[in-house]
Amino acid sequence: MSTAPFLPFAGQRFAVVGLGRAGLPSARRLVEWGAEILCWDDGEAAREAATAAGLPVGNPAEVPRFPFDALLLSPGIPHILPRVHPAAAAAARANVPVICDAELLFRAVRASGSAARFIGITGTNGKSTTTALIHHLLARAGREVAVGGNLGPAALGLPLLGDDGLYVLEMSSYMLERMQELRFDVAVQLNLSPDHLDRHGGMDGYAAAKMHVFDRQDRTSLAVVGMDDEWGPHFAAGRAGKVVRISGQARQSGGIWAEERALRSDDGLITDLGTAPALPGSHNAQNAAAATAVALHLGLTREEIVAGIADFPGLPHRQEAVGTIDGIAFVNDSKATNADSTERALASYDRVVLIAGGVPKAGGIAPLAPLFPRIAHAVLIGEAAEDFAATLAAGGVAHEIAGTLEAAVPAALAAARATNTPVVLLSPACASFDQFSGFDARGDAFRAQVASLMETV
Repeated sequence: MSTAPFLPFAGQRFAVVGLGRAGLPSARRLVEWGAEILCWDDGEAAREAATAAGLPVGNPAEVPRFPFDALLLSPGIPHILPRVHPAAAAAARANVPVICDAELLFRAVRASGSAARFIGITGTNGKSTTTALIHHLLARAGREVAVGGNLGPAALGLPLLGDDGLYVLEMSSYMLERMQELRFDVAVQLNLSPDHLDRHGGMDGYAAAKMHVFDRQDRTSLAVVGMDDEWGPHFAAGRAGKVVRISGQARQSGGIWAEERALRSDDGLITDLGTAPALPGSHNAQNAAAATAVALHLGLTREEIVAGIADFPGLPHRQEAVGTIDGIAFVNDSKATNADSTERALASYDRVVLIAGGVPKAGGIAPLAPLFPRIAHAVLIGEAAEDFAATLAAGGVAHEIAGTLEAAVPAALAAARATNTPVVLLSPACASFDQFSGFDARGDAFRAQVASLMETV
C-alpha cells in the first residue's frame, strides 16, 4: 500500500532571500514539501551551492517580483531597521508577510496532524546554553526531542515528530519578530541587556521583539521569566498561563532560584551546582533554573534533572575549557560578543588574564569597570584594541596590544606566568568579523593555538 507524500506547502510560493546556515536547508525542505520557491543571495558561492542543489536562483541584481505567499528572509537581513532590504520593501508593497523558518516548521508539524509541543528560548545572553541544557535533560530522560533554530540545525531542517515530540528552539529577536502562527507551549525569556539596538530602534523595540516569544500562549502554557534585571517584571506581567520566575541570585517565591551554588525551589534544595562544572557563575545558575522549570513542567523527575545537570557537557565557545599549561587553565568564551556576556564570564573567576577585542559594540568595555580588579592583565586584539586600551588604562588595568589572536595567546600565557594567574580567558566583548567569519571560527582558532602551545612547552 503506497503512502501519499507529505506536501504541506503544495500550491504555495515562497521567496527565499539569504542562503546561509538556515536559508539553504530551508529552501531544500520547502521544495521537498511541495512549495514553489525562488532563491536570492548576494554571494556567488551561496548561489552556486543552491544551483548545485537543484534550486532555482534569481538574479541578485533584481528584486523579487511578488506575488509570493511569503518572504523567508535570513534572520541576519533587516526588514525594517536600520535600513529596509529591497526584498522586504517589495513584500511590504505587496502586503506579503516576512517570516522565519521556525514559523514554517510549526505550520508543517500542525499540517501533519502532530500535537508535538514547541519550547522557545530567548534572552540577550544564555539562550544557547539553556537551549542545549533543556535538550540534554529531555534526551537523557528518553523523550522524543529535536533541537535547533538559532542554535544548531535550521528549524525547518528538523524532523517531523509525533504527538509526544518536543521541539526545543533557540529564538533570536530577529526570528521572533517574524512569527505569525507559531505558539510556544513553553516560552523562556532569560534576560535583557542592550544589544542589536540599531536593528530594533532602541531598548523598547528590542524588548518588544523579545516579548513575541509569548505570542498566542493560553492558560495551558508556561512562561519562564528571568528576574535578574529590571526587565523581568515587564516580561512576567500579563501572561495568559502559568508563570515561573527564575533567578541566579535571589529567592523567587513560587519559582526556582540559586543561592550561591545551591539551586532551590519552595520545596527545598534541588541540586548543588558545584557538581556541574560546565555551568559556572550566577548566569549559568539562572540558565539551570530555567531549564529545571521547563523540565519539571514537562514531567521529568527531580532525580532525572539533577543527574542531567551534573553531566551536562556544556557548549563550545561558552566558557569551554580547552587546555591547561603549567597549571594555567585556558577558557574559550568566544561567544561573548558584547560586554554583558563578558561580564558574566569575568564574574565566574577570581583572577584572569583576559583576551578581548574585535568589532566593538556600543559602550565598549566601560560597563566592565566594576570587574576590572579581577583582570590581572589584558591582551587586546582587533579593531577595538586602542579604545579598549584607553578604557583599561583609565581603570588602572595592566594591558598590551597584541593585534591578532595568534599573537595574543602566547602573550597571555606569558602574562599569566608573570602574575601567577590561574586562568587565561578569551572573552572578547566584541563581534569577530574584523578577523574571523564568526565567533565560532574565533573560538576554534583559540582552541587550536592553545593545543599548539601545549605541544611546545
